[in-house]
Amino acid sequence: MKPLRALCAGELPRLVMFDLDGTLVDSVPDLATAVDRMLVELGREPAGVERVRQWVGNGARVLVRRALAGGLGHSAVGEAESDEALARFLDIYADCHELITLYPGVHELLEALSTAAVELAVVTNKPERFVAPLLEQVGLGGYFRWIIGGDTLPQQKPDPAALLQVMRLAGVTAAQSLFVGDSRNDVLAARAAGVPCVAVSYGYNHGRPIAEEEPQLVVDSMAELL
Repeated sequence: MKPLRALCAGELPRLVMFDLDGTLVDSVPDLATAVDRMLVELGREPAGVERVRQWVGNGARVLVRRALAGGLGHSAVGEAESDEALARFLDIYADCHELITLYPGVHELLEALSTAAVELAVVTNKPERFVAPLLEQVGLGGYFRWIIGGDTLPQQKPDPAALLQVMRLAGVTAAQSLFVGDSRNDVLAARAAGVPCVAVSYGYNHGRPIAEEEPQLVVDSMAELL
């Protein structure tokens, strides 16, 4: 695991934190199904997978607001309208987990880190109640000691609060930690926490290359970290 050692002064990190959607799993097909069902119930046209792929990454509320607006900008969407749509979306999404898939190399990397006694955590903007069941579904349930969802703390990424919380719980410093994500929010959160960041090129970054955000390392597959 030379790339990881290179980011942590020649040693393996003691803690690796991972984003979920777009980093460990491809959840867009399920999210798009739930978004489209919500829109149809509200008398609107469905958005489709490719548009939803551009909208994910900032939590369920922002995803729903973007779906109502039909684009990334959602300032014109009213609170009452978004609250109603969000409630519908969460109810629908609770039963939409049939299409989620694991990205290549993820299981192998987690197994190697676990074997090396590296502590693992998930830090995601997805509502916490969905995270553990999804990890179990794709065979990753036993790897993560800590799970921080988008509603676990008052703040969400790009705020560094969740990363700082996990580091406190693990009793490690930023120099002993690493964050792996796929979006601008992930890079900004890691930077604000003082943690080196690995970004995957295959994830969800609103259609922009993640290299533009200048993480410490960009990889095309988790296998490259092995």
